[in-house]
Amino acid sequence: MAFTMPRRAALVLPFFAPAIAPALAQEPLRLSVFPSGSNWPVWVAQEKGFLERRGVAIAVTPTPSSAAQFTALMTGQVDIASTAIDNVIAYVEGQGEAPGAAANPPDIIAVAGINNGFLRLVTAPDVRSFADLRGRELSVDALTTGFAFVLRRLLERGGLAEGETRLVRVGGTTQRMEALFAGRQAGTLLTVPLDAVAARRGFNVLADPSDMLGAYQGLTFALRRDRAAADRPRLVAFLRAYLDALEWLYAPANRAEAVAIMGRNLAEVTPDLAEASYDAMLHPRSGFPRRADLDMAGIATALSLRAAFGPQGRALSAPERYVDLRYLQEAHRG
Repeated sequence: MAFTMPRRAALVLPFFAPAIAPALAQEPLRLSVFPSGSNWPVWVAQEKGFLERRGVAIAVTPTPSSAAQFTALMTGQVDIASTAIDNVIAYVEGQGEAPGAAANPPDIIAVAGINNGFLRLVTAPDVRSFADLRGRELSVDALTTGFAFVLRRLLERGGLAEGETRLVRVGGTTQRMEALFAGRQAGTLLTVPLDAVAARRGFNVLADPSDMLGAYQGLTFALRRDRAAADRPRLVAFLRAYLDALEWLYAPANRAEAVAIMGRNLAEVTPDLAEASYDAMLHPRSGFPRRADLDMAGIATALSLRAAFGPQGRALSAPERYVDLRYLQEAHRG
């Protein structure tokens, strides 16, 4: 079953709110995303007109991998990325996998939090325990960035020693899910609600990292520090529209319409799976952070995983090095 990005994701929303300063609408903000349910508030902001109301347009582009995403971010092909905090840390520290990233580490900052990853370890039908993974391959987006270290910690806590499994670089969620369905690997990390899509096809949800890791910052909105400063009005307007979308999503009266929006944008997700996704992704404690706050304790967890599994001998900085909270604070004031 091919996983396709819905046409809406590539839509450039026109500006047609005359009450907003026209300077905000000269160009759309180019947003790079991994195709997943984590884009739900973005779809809501598009469909419910929150972006237009805040005077900003966006052009959403799916990325096949974090290396491709950061290449685009570093070269100015995209303005902002929905990406794992570990990617931000890796590239700032010169450990990114994109060509040229190690020689010229980009100054990337996370400006808002999206989620805790919504990750699930999904395995082949014949893999019902961690022991069943011994000697098997599992797929990751990249070997040294993103959620690869989350997977390694899960395998470690599942009783598997280093070298008893093999991680292979396959790409983003779409590519990994298709490879898993094709039987090319025995397991991978998928995001909600794609874990439920896999379960419907007989695959096993072996573990929930949030049960094993504690606080963890997953996806963030990130961009180059100089780009954020130069484009502050549009960035703040985008964050305000995103906050509007979160408020709308969490309103119980909007549940049915929210589920329909999910279904329109993820063709593989049936109405009942979209309904179940609402409970998981809009959970009061573990769902989308309602104020899009960054979880500093969760960033500390990501740093500890990188310290354990990343390039050794390099001291990592405090979480504050990789974030700039001023833009979200300004959005909240609006």
